Amino acid sequence: MNLKIERLNNLIMREISVILQTEIKDHDISFVTITAVRTTSDLSFSKVYFTCLDDEKRKQTIDALNNASGFIRKLLADRIEVRHIPKLEFVYDSSIEYGQKIEEKIKEIHKEDID
Repeated sequence: MNLKIERLNNLIMREISVILQTEIKDHDISFVTITAVRTTSDLSFSKVYFTCLDDEKRKQTIDALNNASGFIRKLLADRIEVRHIPKLEFVYDSSIEYGQKIEEKIKEIHKEDID
């Protein structure tokens, strides 16, 4: 990945986190953590990965974030100096859940080894 895109990803991630904490009033978006941003090489699209505290409201949170993406893009345009702000797509980051499952499996294996 090129350095310019990596810097833009980090900047977008930081600014979206601030926007979600300070600007967005939607309760479906509360307790959202942005975990990563992946922008295409032509800078036209960004996938914004997130996790949320209330796992039961995952679908509502995805819908609320994607509905607010235009507003978030507008705020990003005011804060980030790039010619074109990429279109945002919010995606739930399941890597944390996956990591927890692997950790549980490892614990089971160690427990079996001890027995």
